[in-house]
Parts: sequence; C-alpha cells; structure tokens
Amino acid sequence: MALPHAAPAQPIDVSPLGAALAQTPSSALFKSNGLEVMRLVLPAGKSLPPHKVDGEITVQVLEGEIELSVQRDGGEERQRLGAGQLCYLEGGIVHAVTGVQDASALLTIVLRHPA
Repeated sequence: MALPHAAPAQPIDVSPLGAALAQTPSSALFKSNGLEVMRLVLPAGKSLPPHKVDGEITVQVLEGEIELSVQRDGGEERQRLGAGQLCYLEGGIVHAVTGVQDASALLTIVLRHPA
C-alpha cells in the first residue's frame, strides 16, 4: 500500500512532535517529479546506515539532535545538528544519520536537475 502524499497547495504540519515523537513513524510528506520531502523520526541511538542518493539533499532538524556522518575523499566528517539547524549535501555523497537525542527532521531530496 502506498503512503498518501500531500496534494499541491495542501498545508503540512511540520511542528515538533514533542511527546508524540516516540510513537510517530517516519513518513513521506510529498513527492513530485523533481522533489521529495520526508519527515525522518530517529530515536536516540538509532541510525540510518551509510547510503547515497543521486540528487542534492537538505537535512533540517525540527527537534532533538542528530549526528550526520559524511564520507568524502577517503575520510569521514561528522557534524552534530540540533533543532533549527539545516545542512546541505551534494548528490552522490555517502552519508549516515544517527539520533543523538530523540529527533525529527525534514529531508528534502532533489530528484532531477533542471534541463
């Protein structure tokens, strides 16, 4: 079963989840031909393993704290991001995300480049 996505011009609540964070799963908010936005819910200590996507991405932390690990030039860079912080990654970069504190974040992925 496909997850429902927001329709164009439909408001989406991305407020911090607060006490509901522990019971809320990650979810896709919308997907168009060129863009996908998801809400990632990541409990403390849980990780998304190293992976990459073709398009550019942003990670914007809404609440809590995450660690973003980025692999480039044979080395690994680690950044801690807290509520209100945003990070941009180029497409094709191997990265992983770990919850330092229970956290939720908006992930934006560019699916195609303009012609």
